[in-house]
Amino acid sequence: MNQKRFKLSRLAVSLSLITGASVLASAYAQEAEAEKASEEFEIIQVSGIRGSLVKSMDVKRSSTGVVDAISAEDIGKFPDTNLAESLQRITGVAIDRSNGEGSRVTVRGFGPEFNLVMLNGRQMPASSLEATTASSSRSFDFANLASEGIAGVEVYKTGRASIATGGLGSTINILTTKPLNAPGMKATFGVKGVMDQSTDEGSNITPELSGLYSNTFNDNKFGVAISGSYQQRDSGNKQANTGGWRTFPGNINGFDWGGGNADWGGLIPDGPNAHQNYPAVDSIYSVPQSLGYAFHEVERTRTNGQLVLQYKPIDAVTTSLDYTYSKNEVSDRYNDVSAWFNFGPSTGLWSDGPVAAPIVYSERFDAPGDLAMGGGQFSTMNENKSLGFNTQWQVNDNLKLELDYHDSSAVSRPNSPFGSNNVIGTATFVRAVTTARFDSKLPTLAITYPPGFTGIRGEDMRITGSSFRNSQMRSDIEQLQLRGNYVFDTGLLNSIDFGVSSSETRNRSAFSNVQQDNWGGLGAAGDINPAVFKLDQLADNFNASTSSDMLKEFFRWDFNTLRQIANDTYGALGAVGDCGTSFCASSNMTTDRRTTEEQRAAYLQFNFAGEMGSRPYGLTTGIRYEKTDVTSSALVPVYSGIAWAGDNEFNLISTGESDFTELTGGYTNLLPNIDFNVEFIDDVILRASVSKTIARPSYADIQGGQTLDALVRIDGGTGARGNPDLDPFESTNFDLSLEWYYGEGSYMSVGYFRKKAKNFIGRTTVAEPTFNLPHPAQGARYTEAVAAVGNNATAIRNYIRQNYPDTVDANGFILGVPGDRPANFNITIPVNQDDAKLDGWELAVQHLIGETGFGVIANATIVNGDFKYDNFSLGEQFALLGMSDTYNLVGFYDRDGIQARIAYNWRGKFLASTVNAQGLQNPIYVEAYGQWDASASYDYTEQLTFFIEAINLTNEAVRSHERNPLQLVNYTETGRRFGIGARYTF
Repeated sequence: MNQKRFKLSRLAVSLSLITGASVLASAYAQEAEAEKASEEFEIIQVSGIRGSLVKSMDVKRSSTGVVDAISAEDIGKFPDTNLAESLQRITGVAIDRSNGEGSRVTVRGFGPEFNLVMLNGRQMPASSLEATTASSSRSFDFANLASEGIAGVEVYKTGRASIATGGLGSTINILTTKPLNAPGMKATFGVKGVMDQSTDEGSNITPELSGLYSNTFNDNKFGVAISGSYQQRDSGNKQANTGGWRTFPGNINGFDWGGGNADWGGLIPDGPNAHQNYPAVDSIYSVPQSLGYAFHEVERTRTNGQLVLQYKPIDAVTTSLDYTYSKNEVSDRYNDVSAWFNFGPSTGLWSDGPVAAPIVYSERFDAPGDLAMGGGQFSTMNENKSLGFNTQWQVNDNLKLELDYHDSSAVSRPNSPFGSNNVIGTATFVRAVTTARFDSKLPTLAITYPPGFTGIRGEDMRITGSSFRNSQMRSDIEQLQLRGNYVFDTGLLNSIDFGVSSSETRNRSAFSNVQQDNWGGLGAAGDINPAVFKLDQLADNFNASTSSDMLKEFFRWDFNTLRQIANDTYGALGAVGDCGTSFCASSNMTTDRRTTEEQRAAYLQFNFAGEMGSRPYGLTTGIRYEKTDVTSSALVPVYSGIAWAGDNEFNLISTGESDFTELTGGYTNLLPNIDFNVEFIDDVILRASVSKTIARPSYADIQGGQTLDALVRIDGGTGARGNPDLDPFESTNFDLSLEWYYGEGSYMSVGYFRKKAKNFIGRTTVAEPTFNLPHPAQGARYTEAVAAVGNNATAIRNYIRQNYPDTVDANGFILGVPGDRPANFNITIPVNQDDAKLDGWELAVQHLIGETGFGVIANATIVNGDFKYDNFSLGEQFALLGMSDTYNLVGFYDRDGIQARIAYNWRGKFLASTVNAQGLQNPIYVEAYGQWDASASYDYTEQLTFFIEAINLTNEAVRSHERNPLQLVNYTETGRRFGIGARYTF
């Protein structure tokens, strides 16, 4: 940073020296000038809420482009217990929650897949698990990282040549403590007890321990920093959910589209008008798959640690070796009760159209239907490791070079011998009439018992199926970066940043499933000891009120106990897992995707500084070149040929084995950026930025697998494959902002941003002779038969059987043989297809009220896009997921050893998916959500601090729906969470 541009406050100098604010190449000039400035200013220690805000503001003020930051209040004291929960306080950032904790982030309308996360300037691998399929996600889960070892987080909202690509919404850089940046001995130890009101079975209080030690030796030439944390948390959540909705057209524009037909994809076709009272005029309407309630108990253990060694053999050289480790173990046990609808004759009371939903929906069963009371166990572990080495060399007064290498991995896998996501179904058959009401926040399920039944009994319970899933994902990144900065002594060109990098990202995601499909009931009633089933009252489990006709009772049971009973009683039936029965997962993967991405990059960035008239300005312009080569393979079934089984039916002949198919692709990108800022009035800065950024497609879209549908026709077949040759998502970004820094720690800003993104992925069909399988109706035999008997398919087949018997199998099927032309398949592949535009406004104010200790932070983001999901359309649609307005309000006090903070975070309704649980083209919206959090601390002595915190003070619930708010998808109550503890600083 050129001193002509901004006034450098004492706190800005302190920021550079204490937290080592940025490890990126563009910060070299700033560090050099901070060192010069430190000779003129007394270095002061900053701490507390006020100091943290001042440090963050100075990062924003002194940065090139649009950057927001969060800084630790003091060593080992980050503002929130979770990084995602801190990030949501930043303008433009919204979060998704899992088990009541912040998990993934959306920035400026772009969801988790479109944001790149770095650790100390290094791209971090990401892994996650899906319940019923292999994960294809690139999003980073912040729940894996504790906050105690974090010094700061920077959010780069505009592109920069010196920053690695991968984020359309933002690039997020997590900063950790470096001992030589804070010479001397510093240490802290904290202990906290967490009380989570959401758990019914877990411990009333669980421990959290954290510690950080940093020291320098040998005249500050050698430094060591070690940090660690161990956190246990027992929590729970209560849910209501449906299994997805089916949408039907009514009588629209005078045309009868078959409304009222209960045929659900071929299931139970009861003919027209089976859905009674449906809205038939100019409306579409939806019917639920089920209505159920689930009660989860979650145990989470998170372990984090980091070791940093630094050595400065001479003043011009600094070397660093660091190792970062995190492990997050989550065990989720649940019981549920649900009623599935058969989509047969029904009655309903419907809302108004044109997108109608049932207020009341009721079905009657001729034979008693099942009241399902299932249970599950999700047991997973996410483990992250990163080993890095860094050398910085101040060659002379003008030139600085940096070499950085790291090898990092992220692994997600089962943490149970039975699998990652395991489900057992049980039921008793007692439903005569099932009625669901959807006119309240928490829908109501009611049943009428058949004659002779007065309730549910343990001795009537039966096992009705099971599913044991093994989901795994691993991502590895090896990256080498050479960065440099050259500072000029005179002239408008202040400095040049340059660098090259090479990285290899390897990803594997795999899945298998061992499933018992006896959902109508295994064995007989009475096979299981009724003492296993414990009676519970449904309505008593929710905070939300329910109507008086709510289903009263259901059974809970212990998953491990029932699994063992099922294993001993029915284990020999069906598919077999690794344990030798059907009640555990298998390591024989049916889905296995493996991708390697090799990236080469080079950048050049020019940093100008001077005066326009008498006003200081800065101009940065640069370009980044990236080349990416993709090699992707996937496990697919192996076919030996095609058999002519019917007049126009040809079957693929499977060998029963699987093998990997491999595809390749690649792309190159030139990514320019221009950032300009001018302090046109004292303490008032105008910024303008133009840049291009990219994000990479999901692993599922670039997989190398080619799969075929079993049925082939005379003109060929169908199938699907990935496309490693996809171009990345690309966005042209424009930013304009005005910032007024009117006091120490106080500022106001308004910013406008616009993003024009392209290369969003759709689907198309291409014709390919996949696997070169000879088609028995595409060769010389077929031509000869047609000439002999005409175009009658039966006659042709008989002719070939008679004249070429050696090409017919034992079933009488005609086989494809060498010389037949390969079958042509219409293969569905992902392609770059859609564009999107969005723009928005960011408003922020941070105000410290003199020396009173009080202050306030308020910010809001308003996002608009040129794409909106049409709820009245039943076809496939493109839409950008996660786009929503947000705002934050924080009030705080920091004086005389007392700190207090209360914060409110709100996120508007957003589209989370365009496909529902049934795999149908139905949108899923997450409704607007706001949450109050609070914390307070008291410095009993200069070293000892006591603190308390509260999360979700007003006990808010999360709710999602499909096309109409009455179409519930999920309702979740997570409860309040409190923490009380102490921290000692040495």
